[in-house]
Amino acid sequence: MKSITKTCICPRCHQTLEHYHGTYIRKVQDLPILGKNVQLQIKAHEYICNNEACPVRTVAETFNGFLNANRRMTQRCEDFICMLALETSCEGCARICQAMNLYISGDSVIRFLTERYEAQPAPVCGETIGVDDFAFKKRSRYGTVIVDEATHRPVAVLNGRDSNTLKAWLRQNRQVKRITRDRAGAYASAIGEILPDAMQIADRFHLHQNLLVAVQNVLKSVVPADIKIPVDQEQSDGQHPEEKTATEGLKKKMMSW
Repeated sequence: MKSITKTCICPRCHQTLEHYHGTYIRKVQDLPILGKNVQLQIKAHEYICNNEACPVRTVAETFNGFLNANRRMTQRCEDFICMLALETSCEGCARICQAMNLYISGDSVIRFLTERYEAQPAPVCGETIGVDDFAFKKRSRYGTVIVDEATHRPVAVLNGRDSNTLKAWLRQNRQVKRITRDRAGAYASAIGEILPDAMQIADRFHLHQNLLVAVQNVLKSVVPADIKIPVDQEQSDGQHPEEKTATEGLKKKMMSW
């Protein structure tokens, strides 16, 4: 393939460049065709940036929407890999791609997902949020999730569930006025220290959960855990009384013989 572009945009100063500097060959991977690996050999241009204030002298052109800068894979190929990784896993995605003759490793899949996550705009929350803890690994590692009440979407995932973790996030989001949370003291103290004027609301889920635990504890203290059911002595050996009498009579006859 050969580039037929006449201009290019400088990634630093964003000026339109028109002067050629030279050409270079790019070899990139595309989606497989009928199970065959596809490699595109593209003859691309380099442009000269005439802006003296710009630190860049030459710019290698990109094909936005098809092939971005410093990539060894087309954009549509990356989109397919990321979508497959989200539905399966990074290592599982790499194994499926290898079976399709699409050369990718699990580490590269993780890098693609990380870059796309970091390129997303920072989420902005409103005045009402919900705070709760969750387990990355049960009884080992926990985190804190913050959800915007207006969009019902997570706006932050914090590492840890102590008060210091929430304090650091609240300092950067002082527009919050109402916070729904569980009845844990760590979140309450953090909110009271950083946002003393914010309204703290105990959500219904945790109230119902606490009530259920309290009722269960009362029942356990009143009703014994083990209830013994009396068993008839004659049926303890698993035989009917009449069958037991006939068996004993047969034993006596055999003893007499």
